[in-house]
Amino acid sequence: MTTTSENGSLYTNIINGIATLEFGHPASNSFPSVLLERLEKELNKLSKEDEVKIIILKSEGEKAFCAGASFDELLAVENMQQGKIFFSGFANVINAMRTCGKPIIGRIQGKTVGGGVGLAAACDYCFATEQAAIKLSELSIGIGPFVIAPAIERKMGVGALAELTLAAHEWKNAYWAKEKGLYARVFGNIEEMDKELLFFSEKLASYNPEALLEMKKVLWEGTENWGNLLQERAAISGELVLSEFTKDALSKSKK
Repeated sequence: MTTTSENGSLYTNIINGIATLEFGHPASNSFPSVLLERLEKELNKLSKEDEVKIIILKSEGEKAFCAGASFDELLAVENMQQGKIFFSGFANVINAMRTCGKPIIGRIQGKTVGGGVGLAAACDYCFATEQAAIKLSELSIGIGPFVIAPAIERKMGVGALAELTLAAHEWKNAYWAKEKGLYARVFGNIEEMDKELLFFSEKLASYNPEALLEMKKVLWEGTENWGNLLQERAAISGELVLSEFTKDALSKSKK
């Protein structure tokens, strides 16, 4: 069952120490601000729950994993402050994933654009299907992936970030994303992926939670400044979204 709510949906299911966190939105699992805020709060909550050993981040359905930011909300931005607040939504979620006390496994079942690529990059380990192509289309609408860029560069390198960003019209396939480090495993279909994901998750959840926490800290060393950095990047995007170029591009994309 897929959500029809314009605010999207968010559900958590905890079984045997594995918290499965599922988001959904009728517009290809895109994110309005209210859903980003809910996701941030839920990640912070799960981080503190002793019964939770690991988190699986997934989205609804069998098609797109995440279409990024809500175009409707982007079009509605009227000033820099509103723009910064909107882009801070992705900044806050990425920081919540970064500081979360549990390893986060991404389940990427389909195409992923913009902020969705940032979410995948902020996971500690990603399973994907062959359908999980990625694209950073931000430059084509007059902005840039400034908020998510640190997470992508950390995971994939500055070369891959440049290739994704400057070729804003191009999809990169799942095997390219795996080669660059975004995905750990790529599978032929969802059934194969979910079978291995269950096996992997159960193994990971059986490990010493203190060791997992310390390992997570090691993996994220050097990102301590992201609390400020991502907010600064949100301000850049918040200013650019007000440009005539971006307003025109967003309007055309909705037709």
